[in-house]
Amino acid sequence: MNKIAVVGAGISGLSIASYLEKHQLDYHIYERRKKDDLTGHGFLLPKEGIEYLSQIVDQSLLYKQGNFLKKYIRYSHQGKILAEKELHDVFVISRSSLIDILARNIPAEKITYEETVIPCTLQKGKLKKHDGTYLDSDLAIVSDGSKSRIRRETFQDEVMRTVQEYEIVNIIKCKEIAACLEDNFMKYHHEDGGLTFGILKLSEDTVLWYAQFDHEKYKISEASTVENLKSYMFEIFNDWDPMVSSIVKGSNYENVHLWRVYELEKLNPFFNDNIVFIGDAAHPLIPFTSQGVTSALKDSFTLTQCLITEENRVDAFRKYEAERKPEIEIHIRNGRTLLNEFLKPLHQQTENILPISYK
Repeated sequence: MNKIAVVGAGISGLSIASYLEKHQLDYHIYERRKKDDLTGHGFLLPKEGIEYLSQIVDQSLLYKQGNFLKKYIRYSHQGKILAEKELHDVFVISRSSLIDILARNIPAEKITYEETVIPCTLQKGKLKKHDGTYLDSDLAIVSDGSKSRIRRETFQDEVMRTVQEYEIVNIIKCKEIAACLEDNFMKYHHEDGGLTFGILKLSEDTVLWYAQFDHEKYKISEASTVENLKSYMFEIFNDWDPMVSSIVKGSNYENVHLWRVYELEKLNPFFNDNIVFIGDAAHPLIPFTSQGVTSALKDSFTLTQCLITEENRVDAFRKYEAERKPEIEIHIRNGRTLLNEFLKPLHQQTENILPISYK
């Protein structure tokens, strides 16, 4: 197998690199951000995701950085329990922790930070660095996120649209609040629909929280500063259950993240010429599925196996797409169903629906 360029050092890029490293395939990662840029939110990992991740990271290290969840509890925004459901081997971890764990697999000389990779419009299948020099590789695995510039240049007729849901995500470090929480996935729902608040305990002193809102009903400035987001959260969630309002008011908003959610109207092929896409770069999934990380891990495992077992690149890419695309399409359909439920008033929503997509 010849040299492989991996574009992006997020979860997808680091997981594929970890599999390539495990199987002693030659690769190099190019990441546009700085090495210490570990900002971001957190992830839910169902059992299947943990199984794939455990093939490339130390389980004991992983479990120290996150938390297993016991139940999913659905509340009204005033704190009345609406439904409960047992969870089995569902794990929550912050993005920064998972990035750090995966990055330990990668030798320092195999990753270049602050290096933007762009498509070459004059030569099909070629990628180049920002200074104009071409990547030293025979094939490229692209994992540069849901708004992948390389994907847009490769498939110029694609239609990407904004999902009618945005998220504000943050982490609060507070032993007192964490001590009040059991190891449950808690989600509060406004009776009018289109507004929820989720709480997940990461550790004895750290809590991940997120607000999902219908951005057509609950308007937020496109030029959202930290102060704007803080004021917005204080205003919207002021009269919610005391657990919610205490988290909102007690949080430090320095690293708060507004996530504008996008999806492809129709999936592109997962490869073109010598470029293959994985994770969000191949198939953006809306957050209701809770399958983004697991899908990236499965992409990485499957693609690596195809590269090892198939005689040529084209056959490997075709097999990878054939194995992964049907499952991704299921998650996309499930995600749209969950989105439609979210937008309805609470009394019209399906009872006890679990916010995780299963194939």
